[in-house]
Amino acid sequence: MLRSLFGLGPKADLPKLLAEGATILDVRTEQEFSRGHATGAVNIPLDELLLYLHMIRKDKPVVTCCHSGRRSAMAAETLKSHGFDAHNGGRWTKVQAALSGQ
Repeated sequence: MLRSLFGLGPKADLPKLLAEGATILDVRTEQEFSRGHATGAVNIPLDELLLYLHMIRKDKPVVTCCHSGRRSAMAAETLKSHGFDAHNGGRWTKVQAALSGQ
């Protein structure tokens, strides 16, 4: 549990998940998101996630991201507990690099 909360759980296969059309969910604040984010990411701050679960598609994987991987790990666990196929992508720059094929 502690490993997953700090983004240290199993590594997500980002290129595969993104190729499958995963939703990229950035859980940083709106201000953080406005300073840069992964291409195509949807912004729902972690503290508002439960309010907007109905807006996230359950028929495809969800890759969460944030600044360090901590909030995205918490978001992925929350989504999993509500029946989503969720994966912690860690830092948003890591997700962007996977999108770019780096």
